[in-house]
Amino acid sequence: MLIVFSGLPGTGKTTIASELARRINAVYLRIDVIEQALRDANVLTGDVDASGYGVANALALSNLRLGQTVIADCVNPVKQSREAWQAVAATAGVELLDIEVVCSDLREHQRRVESRTGDVAGLVPPSWQSVSGHEYEAWTEAPMTIDTAQVTAAEAVEVILAHIIPVASRLALRWAAQRP
Repeated sequence: MLIVFSGLPGTGKTTIASELARRINAVYLRIDVIEQALRDANVLTGDVDASGYGVANALALSNLRLGQTVIADCVNPVKQSREAWQAVAATAGVELLDIEVVCSDLREHQRRVESRTGDVAGLVPPSWQSVSGHEYEAWTEAPMTIDTAQVTAAEAVEVILAHIIPVASRLALRWAAQRP
């Protein structure tokens, strides 16, 4: 299964995605870490642009082919990046769960962004101005949405687990039926 967390910085994606990864022992791919590693390696002449997503897509595919559940933690702001995750899931022959994390309380969202401390060495957290002006296209198909102004991170993880456990059980049964 490929689980892709999307949403603007400061909504709570990383808190939820990393806890879910711990709970289900999934491979955890955080775009911020990949992009900062690319910057630190000085392998690109310009900004990382979509390079971090390309690396994450390749890592996700290789881990999905090994039978691992993969969780991707990213802004995923445009149709192109969302379609790339769909292609990864299709190529690996696994279920895709898109989860958009939002914070409907703008004051709370701003407070979170402005009070963030960096947890990735070298990565400067974004300002509220950059977050509020960030390109973020509307979804063509509504993903599962978690509003962190309405639920805690722990509650969000429980909601997601309640959704994915039946899916995982169904997939395990399908896999068992295909075995000789």
